[in-house]
Amino acid sequence: MAQTTLSVRMDENVKRQFDAFCDEVGMNASVAVNLFAKAVIRAKKLPFEIAADAALPRGDFRNRSSGQKKALEKFWEGLSDCGPLPPEFDEIMSKRVNITRELDL
Repeated sequence: MAQTTLSVRMDENVKRQFDAFCDEVGMNASVAVNLFAKAVIRAKKLPFEIAADAALPRGDFRNRSSGQKKALEKFWEGLSDCGPLPPEFDEIMSKRVNITRELDL
């Protein structure tokens, strides 16, 4: 099986805690991320619920750096190539954005 690399940006303290957890359970971060990816593929959903109280509409990029704003704008533009999106998509994405904001990611 061919291998590839996935790069993820995260807070240094989160990485340190994640590495410590992985070490405690006898694996490294690469194994943990592979397990996560396989669980998502198998279940066709995230292995946990994502929820938030308030929704953030498309295009609301308050308090974001210019790089983050550009990335979000590019993301929304790319979705136009995907055709019609399910009605719950905006709500799900808004909740994800709020969670990201709360976690200061």
